[in-house]
Amino acid sequence: MKILYAIQGTGNGHISRARDVIPFLLERGEVDLLISGIQSDVDLPYEIKYKFKGLSFIFGKKGGIDLLDTYRKSNLKRLYQEIQSLPVEDYDLVISDFEPVSSWACKLKHKTCIGLSHQAAVINKKSPKPKKMDLVGKAVLNNYAPVDVFYGFHFKQYDNQIFTPVIRSQIRKANAIDAGHYTVYLPAYSDERILKVLSQIPSVKWQVFSKHTKKEYKVRNVSIQPINNEKFVDSLVSSTGILCGAGFETPAEAIFLNKKLMVIPMKGQYEQQCNAAALKEMGVPVIKSLKQKHIGYIEQWVRLEKKLTVNFPDTTEQMINQLIKENYQKSILAAKVPGKGINTWKQFKHRIFGNILKQITE
Repeated sequence: MKILYAIQGTGNGHISRARDVIPFLLERGEVDLLISGIQSDVDLPYEIKYKFKGLSFIFGKKGGIDLLDTYRKSNLKRLYQEIQSLPVEDYDLVISDFEPVSSWACKLKHKTCIGLSHQAAVINKKSPKPKKMDLVGKAVLNNYAPVDVFYGFHFKQYDNQIFTPVIRSQIRKANAIDAGHYTVYLPAYSDERILKVLSQIPSVKWQVFSKHTKKEYKVRNVSIQPINNEKFVDSLVSSTGILCGAGFETPAEAIFLNKKLMVIPMKGQYEQQCNAAALKEMGVPVIKSLKQKHIGYIEQWVRLEKKLTVNFPDTTEQMINQLIKENYQKSILAAKVPGKGINTWKQFKHRIFGNILKQITE
């Protein structure tokens, strides 16, 4: 069996999860790997057959996605060329972790695409949603990397095809201690903004991991260093708590390690707003932004001893076995049935923007 496993390279969570998923796929067949995106700081210790620019969202420095920079660095014609060049028809199974080149190549060539991602769980109707609906964000989430079959990861098993988080073995095997510091990962905020706020809570030692610096430095009680996977894991495992965005993998790892957790969802990112809603239901403190007016909430959180105790069993192998059992024969049969794909650049543009516009206006 030939498997194409395509991984989103924006952010670190997708690649961190892939490290634990890939070994189980290799037990079931011949696996080729694809990565697209330009924002990851984590390496993957496997041979990558396909590397694409894809379509990456660029982190800003004020708490959200930098849409202007994202637009400047996006090239839809190049994306379309990458999609056309990918031979998805050569594979028995195409599995996409929210990766657009593989997903749209399957649309182009009428090939079944299996979604295996946190995003697949977020868009499930049974998963928690924020009170304020973001129609644009929801439409983008549904159309960025469209798939035919969904398997998802979330903080709870909200539906049959939703699994609890894949906690990487590096974290599962770690000996968690409390060395008295707080770990901070807020890639959408500038170092200056983080320093301005956290330095006003002098009783705490803050260890900040930043996408915006190439050297380590310290200002009063706040140390800032470039993102390094090994150092980040060491800091997280030995922390009292973690202050981070409302992504998925980092909060899940903090909960698994029984660390105190506070999250700040990124502005304009619907997925993080959904995550924040789920975490809030679980009792995790959520603040809207890193501003002066929220310093009191952060101080209160630091003083509190409340932690979550949640069991995230290791179901990775079970999930891969279920995915292959339910889809291998279906994928083979579907490949034999001709269908209407996407044949031109014009159709591709229309499908992406037409679907997004339709969902916004419905």
